[in-house]
Amino acid sequence: MTTCPHNDPSRWTLPPLQVDDHKYTRGHALILGGAVMTGAARLAALAAQRTGAGLVTILAPAEVWPIYAASMLSVITRPLVHGAWDAMMLDARVTAVLAGPGAGINDTLRESILAALEAKKKLVLDADAITLLACDASLRGKLANTILTPHEGEYLALASALRLDTTADKPTRAMVLAQRLGAIVLLKGADTCIATPDGACIRNDNGPVWLATGGTGDVLAGMITGLVAQGMPLFDAACAGAWIHGAAAQTFGPGMIAEDLLIEIPATLQSIP
Repeated sequence: MTTCPHNDPSRWTLPPLQVDDHKYTRGHALILGGAVMTGAARLAALAAQRTGAGLVTILAPAEVWPIYAASMLSVITRPLVHGAWDAMMLDARVTAVLAGPGAGINDTLRESILAALEAKKKLVLDADAITLLACDASLRGKLANTILTPHEGEYLALASALRLDTTADKPTRAMVLAQRLGAIVLLKGADTCIATPDGACIRNDNGPVWLATGGTGDVLAGMITGLVAQGMPLFDAACAGAWIHGAAAQTFGPGMIAEDLLIEIPATLQSIP
């Protein structure tokens, strides 16, 4: 079995705060909103804020934009009209992009991912975006600045598309997928494995079983995006996000739902030396 060191805060350093920081120096995270599962991007946006991103923007389909606008206060919400996403790709202040949570598998998601890749934005792909990668080879091969956060089902779809061996132990499977795609891979589960294309791997196992509830993956994706937006290296951001996610869930305890994770993030951050 592949040896994979244990994840803990001694392995990474959270982005420091400076006395002269303002919202743009703390990073601007952009999130693609979906037309049906509108809660996913909103959970991710709040998680990105809680982990320190100075500014978070959701671009959502115009027909459901009022849902986002009415429910978000400190998160900027804008309708995803023609040219809006491309304009954000040209904004150097946008330091991280998240696509996939609740997005639906559609042309809008595909075009948004392609635009982010072409703009060389630091990118987190979750949920529907990973399923789309499995279906669309044209999106693969340009993922050097990307973190993927598949669960086992999404991993199997990608592995099938890439004809990978799915019988190996989990660290090996994560590392092989990372090498094939040139991306950071966070393969989720009770023993989450985070791997790099050059063969590094960290195992995170502090997540309690009550994390197995809808929306917690969206929170994790948002947390990682918030850390990336602040300039944290991609691998470190994935490792830190996974550990903080598990620690926050442990603190809340059984009965937790995804929204409760957001409440526990600040105290968890304060507990890190």
